[in-house]
Amino acid sequence: MIRVVIEDKVYEVEAGTPLGEIYQMAGVENAVGGKVNGKIYDLQTPIREDANIVPIYKSDPESLEILRHSLAHIMAQALKEIYGKEKVHLGVGPTTEEGFYYDVEIEGVRLSEDDLSKIEEKMREIIQRNYPILRRELDREEAIKLFEKLREKYKLEIIKGISPDDVISVYEQNDFVDLCRGPHLPTTGMAGAFKLTHISGAYWRGDSSQPMLQRIYGMAFWDSKELEERLKFYEEAKKRDHRKLGRDLEFFIIDEDVGPGLVLWLPKGGIYRKILEDYWREEHLKRGYQFVYTPHIGNAKLWQISGHLDYYRPNMFSSMQVDQEEYFVKPMNCPFHIAIYKSKVRSYKELPLKLAELGTVYRYEMSGVLHGLMRVRGFTQDDAHIICTEEQVEDVIHQTLEFAISMLRDFGFEEFKVYISTKPEDAIGSPDQWQLAENSLKKAVESMGIPYQIDEGGGAFYGPKIDVKIKDAIGRLWQCSTIQFDFNLPERFDMEYVGPDNKRHRPYMIHRALLGSIERFTGILLEHYAGALPVWLSPVQVRLIPIGEAHMDYTKKLENRLKEEGLRVEVDDRDERLSAKIRDAEVQKIPYVIVIGDKEVSQGKISVRSKKEGNLGSMSVEEFIKHIKDKIKSKAP
Repeated sequence: MIRVVIEDKVYEVEAGTPLGEIYQMAGVENAVGGKVNGKIYDLQTPIREDANIVPIYKSDPESLEILRHSLAHIMAQALKEIYGKEKVHLGVGPTTEEGFYYDVEIEGVRLSEDDLSKIEEKMREIIQRNYPILRRELDREEAIKLFEKLREKYKLEIIKGISPDDVISVYEQNDFVDLCRGPHLPTTGMAGAFKLTHISGAYWRGDSSQPMLQRIYGMAFWDSKELEERLKFYEEAKKRDHRKLGRDLEFFIIDEDVGPGLVLWLPKGGIYRKILEDYWREEHLKRGYQFVYTPHIGNAKLWQISGHLDYYRPNMFSSMQVDQEEYFVKPMNCPFHIAIYKSKVRSYKELPLKLAELGTVYRYEMSGVLHGLMRVRGFTQDDAHIICTEEQVEDVIHQTLEFAISMLRDFGFEEFKVYISTKPEDAIGSPDQWQLAENSLKKAVESMGIPYQIDEGGGAFYGPKIDVKIKDAIGRLWQCSTIQFDFNLPERFDMEYVGPDNKRHRPYMIHRALLGSIERFTGILLEHYAGALPVWLSPVQVRLIPIGEAHMDYTKKLENRLKEEGLRVEVDDRDERLSAKIRDAEVQKIPYVIVIGDKEVSQGKISVRSKKEGNLGSMSVEEFIKHIKDKIKSKAP
């Protein structure tokens, strides 16, 4: 017998009793699942050990995991009914933040988004049939025989990788069967509102040497109204997709011949990066940071000392041989900054020492997770390492957090969520170090009046951290700034400073990135502003459009005058219709467009059209210069 607790009442049941039967005994009605010792179970899953059980109802967020998992199976069954059981080979079908997807191979069929409505219709038929969804547990041999019979080669590969100690379970609805841990609804008829949204390619297990499967995405909620709201949000997010905006604005490309996940910055993207990086450097100089530059590769000995070869190697690119020694392209900048710190004996009078670098690093990401600028294999971190004494920790953390929020505000973000991750079970470092570090993080956040959440035990083994997430124009949260203590690397590299007592002491080290990476932050900015960047960040701030050849002399004089003021100006003198030129400026999200015709030439005034404010009317050149420079100085969004 085992003991289970539901709503503070204790029940004794046979080990292996399904959750649904336990609910019947306890008088729990209308639950769709339960949290069993913190894990989500469906009603059919047997409970084999003492457990604390919290019923899950449709009104609980966790219920969506059960709904979406079941809809992934319903979609897989629909595919088999449409394209043939033996021609559809199933990969994996997990849930996502707002829905689900399934990776599939369909022999001889390349799906398009036009096929989604047909698949949805078949899914609705399966829901209408209200099939019971049944769980069955198999031993390894039974599972292999079953999926060999079903010709499910990807499922067989998964089974072979399951630990002998793990339970192998399948779920069946009518004649459809799938390898799955669950959780699932009791019947297909209980499924809620859903919509298939798009299709993409995905290598099996994210490995480019494996077959390319078709990934079909769906969105799902219990309520059709909520689904409609999320679909509107999804459509708005699609319009803001930084990958399309990056092409339209001529910011960047990713060329498969160069390599997946490796970004090529085009001239306009290059100007934008220069503006951003110049601003970044100026702000760091104001706060006492010192700039360093480090190589793109490092000797294997360095990565052995740092621990990367032991703990991080799967995320590193393969090594190269140089003079019979092993080298790696760098996945992080930290060991190089430590080498700079250790290049001479350091005194307490030099601390805090703030070493900053826009350092490009390279990390191996599986091709299936690469996504525009958001997930890449080569990226530039806005990196810094602050080395300080114990007495300086609180001030350093406060200044760093203040700097992060100030910088994010300059880019137009005003809503933040802050998370403090605390000591995990496998932590290194002394209790005093952890207490000092965690308290300094909390004090810094509280002193700025920013609400925060504690992620208990969520810190890295080598130190606690602050994560700052920003909310964009359509309400999405993005991880940006991180301020991370490190009790590990100072020990590994034997970092020291000479204190006022003339003895050697171990310093504290803090990693911090304010934007995260230039690539990812650019993707966030493009989507936040839907491509219409603030005028101070725009690679082209003003476009001049002469109506005809007779207006070119005045246009050139105006171009030169604006450039004298440091403004970034383009002249569109192409042999195109005026409407086409204006339309192109719209697509390019140019902040200000000035059309020059007879009136402008004769009066010496200009008619200004603002991307964000509309028609500003006629004004003198000097008035316009003052207007735009005020916008630039204030970093107006």
